[in-house]
Amino acid sequence: MQRLHARYPFLEAARESVATEAVDLATVVEQDRAVVDRARQRVSTAIEAGEIGEPHRDARIELLSYPVARVLVSMVDERVLVRKYARAEAATAYERFTADMADTTELKSVESTGLELEELLAEFDLQAAVRAADGEYRIDVGTYLPLAEDLWDDEWRLVNQPLEAGEIPVDEDELLTLLREAIRGRIDDGLPFEVPEAIGSALEDETAEIREVLADLELTQDIDTVVPDLFPPCMKALLDQIQKGEHLPHHSRFAITAFLTSIGMTTDQVVDLYRVNSSFGEEMTRYQTDHIRGDSSPTEYSAPSCATMQSYGDCVNKDDLCERIPHPMAYYEQRIDDADDEELEDWREAEEDGQSASGD
Repeated sequence: MQRLHARYPFLEAARESVATEAVDLATVVEQDRAVVDRARQRVSTAIEAGEIGEPHRDARIELLSYPVARVLVSMVDERVLVRKYARAEAATAYERFTADMADTTELKSVESTGLELEELLAEFDLQAAVRAADGEYRIDVGTYLPLAEDLWDDEWRLVNQPLEAGEIPVDEDELLTLLREAIRGRIDDGLPFEVPEAIGSALEDETAEIREVLADLELTQDIDTVVPDLFPPCMKALLDQIQKGEHLPHHSRFAITAFLTSIGMTTDQVVDLYRVNSSFGEEMTRYQTDHIRGDSSPTEYSAPSCATMQSYGDCVNKDDLCERIPHPMAYYEQRIDDADDEELEDWREAEEDGQSASGD
């Protein structure tokens, strides 16, 4: 089994490699503890951190953990887990292939573990739909639309694209993002599926553990208190930028908006926060917020994990609690639990009191 396949298990060649080896998954889950443990880690870390954890040093274990992880996701049979798992696998793949493409080392190992852009395009049959032109790329609109469907920022909407002759121009970073979405779609496809009893019975303990991890996250999100002084440093910084009227990149707007909706703020309240921005558009802001909270989309999005915040450069001003907590929501819950009652004045109530006083 090749290291490339272990690094990118969503590849058709990786699936064929497993099939060629005639691997009996039932035997694997019964006898190979290392594979099962790595599979459980893939799924649990996807829930908690938005990525799949450190790869196993053994390529065989790493590769086989992928189909076992898909079994675990199917046994839990929760749509929110399918979404989180697919996104985490795709996010990890994105980090890896962007690093591969940035690697200009001339002397590489005989057995390559990297992917090039042309290989990824071929993997998803996109060679004919994507063309290089004048330092950028052009992609057929029929191919673009399904890939960009789950990208919530307004810059991806067709109405904001300079469509010409059935093609949309994208730069390399945008193309790589679309390829990440292609990977997410492939991983999501077919989940959940029916698990044979022989395999499912051997994974009951791991399934129960993953259900507990998922339940813990859902409990963490069941918060309806807005106290900015207790926000994690990253969210404090983003909120401060909003209140100063500064422009936020789309990943930062997604992070703070998802966080605010997760702690109980309504769409109207979030929209009011953004009004100070010079580029504020109420209709678009409302659409994006409703999409994130699940009102206009099939998924309620949670705030990004600390690992994701770090990867986008939004993790700032870390304190001691940040070192022990993997998610901004977990940070906020801990701060609320530790706070005295007098510290828990809800920001929304203070705003309403202020408006009432000014109206008297």
